Amino acid sequence: MSQEPAAGYYSRPVLKEPVWKAEIPVYFFLGGLAGAAAGLGFMARLGSNRVLARRALAASALAISACPPLLISDLGRPERFLNMLRVLKPTSPMSIGTWTLSAFSASVMGAAASEFLGLLRPLGRLAEAMAALLGLPLTTYTAVLIADTSIPAWHLARRELPFVFAGSAAASAGGVTAALTPAAEAAAARRLALLGGMTELLAVWVMEHRLGEFGRPYREGGVARLATGAKAAIAAGTVLMAFGGRRRGAAAAAAVLLAGGSLAERFAVVGAGRESARSTVGEATVRDQPT
Repeated sequence: MSQEPAAGYYSRPVLKEPVWKAEIPVYFFLGGLAGAAAGLGFMARLGSNRVLARRALAASALAISACPPLLISDLGRPERFLNMLRVLKPTSPMSIGTWTLSAFSASVMGAAASEFLGLLRPLGRLAEAMAALLGLPLTTYTAVLIADTSIPAWHLARRELPFVFAGSAAASAGGVTAALTPAAEAAAARRLALLGGMTELLAVWVMEHRLGEFGRPYREGGVARLATGAKAAIAAGTVLMAFGGRRRGAAAAAAVLLAGGSLAERFAVVGAGRESARSTVGEATVRDQPT
């Protein structure tokens, strides 16, 4: 059960509750999927697996195409997104993330256009390599962004959240790409899904354990039910991919479980932050915790 917000000056809460709408956790999920899929596709290209490379590139392009509209919808006006590109601030995770998202989107869409329309293949291959490189920080920068706050459930999990998000990205990207690819060509995608699912489950367990009392949102209320369902779906999807992933039907079912569980975990993390901000006793409590 959530506690009442701690009163600060003029009876105001000490910490401001996040005001993000549903678009943000969906963006976290799709951005991670796109970044991991771009890396998978490039590695498949290097391994001469053209079928898997094309499927992974398509998955990445489709996922990232929804990200800018989601951010603009949450911001309210398109010019607010453009304003974030006016300055590159290396010390700001939001600034770096906005520039990474923009550069990644241009790279992966250029690579997809080259691959599927047959345009400027040498430039397309260069864009594909750039997308794979930028996909790595894209999978985790959102974890750094939320951890760089005074909200206890996020700040105190700053060591685990990048692994949670990276595992989520790998599990969903591997699962979706495996479902889209003939089984004979999808071995690398299945391995990525398995690695991502196991990483996410382990990182979530460590995170919730280390948070202690500040992890209460993960143990009580609606966030707890969402987090439990996410872990169950990820575990089921990982097992199904391990033992049945060579069959397209089983791979598709595993992909749904992995992607659904990963999306639910993003909502759980955002929800836990909201509950944590409501019940925290302030920034000093967070900063004084042992590391």
